[in-house]
Amino acid sequence: MFCYQCEQTAKGTGCDRFGVCGKDPKTAVMQDLLIYVSKGISMWAHRARKLGVIDHDADVFVVEALFTTITNVNFDSDSLISMIRKGVMIKDSIREKYLNACSSKGDSPEELDGPAVWQIPDDEEAIEIEAVKLSIADKLQDPGKDITGLEELITYGLKGSAAYADHAKILGYEDDAIYAFFHEAMDFLTRSNLMNDLFGMALKVGEKNLAVMELLDTANTGTYGHPEPTEVRVTPLKGKAIVVSGHDLKDLEELLKQTEGKGINIYTHGEMLPTLAYPELKKYSHLAGNYGGAWQDQQKEFDAFPGAVLMTTNCIQKPRDSYMDRIFTTGLVQWPGVPHIDDHDYTPVIEAALAAEGFSEDAPEKKIIIGFAHNSVLSVADKVIQAVKDGDIRHFFLVGGCDGAKSGRNYFTEIAQQIPDDCIILTLACGKYRFNKLEFGDIGGIPRLLDMGQCNDAYSAIQVAVALAGAFECGVNDLPLSMILSWYEQKAVTILLSLLYLGIKDIRLGPTLPAFLTPAALEVLVEKFDIKPTTTAEEDLKTILN
Repeated sequence: MFCYQCEQTAKGTGCDRFGVCGKDPKTAVMQDLLIYVSKGISMWAHRARKLGVIDHDADVFVVEALFTTITNVNFDSDSLISMIRKGVMIKDSIREKYLNACSSKGDSPEELDGPAVWQIPDDEEAIEIEAVKLSIADKLQDPGKDITGLEELITYGLKGSAAYADHAKILGYEDDAIYAFFHEAMDFLTRSNLMNDLFGMALKVGEKNLAVMELLDTANTGTYGHPEPTEVRVTPLKGKAIVVSGHDLKDLEELLKQTEGKGINIYTHGEMLPTLAYPELKKYSHLAGNYGGAWQDQQKEFDAFPGAVLMTTNCIQKPRDSYMDRIFTTGLVQWPGVPHIDDHDYTPVIEAALAAEGFSEDAPEKKIIIGFAHNSVLSVADKVIQAVKDGDIRHFFLVGGCDGAKSGRNYFTEIAQQIPDDCIILTLACGKYRFNKLEFGDIGGIPRLLDMGQCNDAYSAIQVAVALAGAFECGVNDLPLSMILSWYEQKAVTILLSLLYLGIKDIRLGPTLPAFLTPAALEVLVEKFDIKPTTTAEEDLKTILN
């Protein structure tokens, strides 16, 4: 195996024996093979679309396949093989539709090879042999590390964007132009491309991801209302309990409906925290608050949690034996041996919660404030703008992104603590758990720490930045705004590509730079966008504010 798609990759270069995330070699190569099959689907679907043939099954499959292979989503090689078999059937079906469309129009069909014509062996051992041959490891030799790294930058951007597209789809929001681009980009990756072409496509991924994040924002707010500033309890209450981790709002809503009146308190965890600010979700009185912190702390936190655990979307780690009998997955998340919930039937989760002991008493009350998405922040924009003009607010810092277990992330706590009192801190995603329970005070009634939501709410931060730039009649790069971003997995990659597409410069990225970007690729990013690694909190603040 070889995998370097996340920040914690072994030795900072790549996992080649066993994934630091817990992914075994078979799962790793099956994920690579699933992407390979998806490219084959897109090769036919991209061409069929030009002839007016649209296949929704092909559209959804490619998005789900990309999402499935994100770090900490699916660790079950058997389910991956099932997806690969399904993908080959979809590929053959869309190929047939393309050929028929060519025939009906009197056109000569293109002759394609590679993933477009690959067929799956019957024997599972033979499938694994094929998967190894088609994995990323061979690509590092030909076409080489520079080209492969940029191809993977595009692939990882597509994976992150696919996660957002899937969340929107689950709420009934889809966009054919977005599906068309996924096929276009996946088809592009099957060709031999020069570095400049690859950089161009990477920025195009960033451009299209803005549309995907806007679609998801519309889906979330259209379904559950705009997040509003909300005090959230972060200590547990006495009683039976279920904790929900991940990103999917629909999963949480269905669980809330099914647990109403059953005497079970529901807690969010990790990226699910922002859901407590949505009007249509926080109306459920048994949505009790948030439990624990970021995803990487789940093993010790779930071990101590006296109830059932539901994992949605990504972020799952290998469960400990102590809670193996009360953890469940749903959606695209799977772990071998963990019961999987289909069709939002949470009966087994509820039964496990009722059988568990629950919390024996109320913990001392502690609350934090969340819910400062773009609608909330822009509603007080005049107040913020005046505070800047009056000199009360000197600078804005966006400090956030993915959290992780690798050393070096204390930097983000330290820089938040050291940011001067006349500055505002915007934060989002799991990176906020490094400092979101600290006291920061306010500036003229405006909280100094504004929690904007989860990773896809980078769209909120962008909307706020654009609005401020408009108010001050300048470009975003001219604002008193600095972006200090932590990254871990592929959703952070696609957000970074969106920021680069918008021309935002001087972004600090840490705790380490991506292993898949070779020195040659990084040189281009530094030259064009002045992207730089984080150093120390003291040194970076000195550079920014002086």
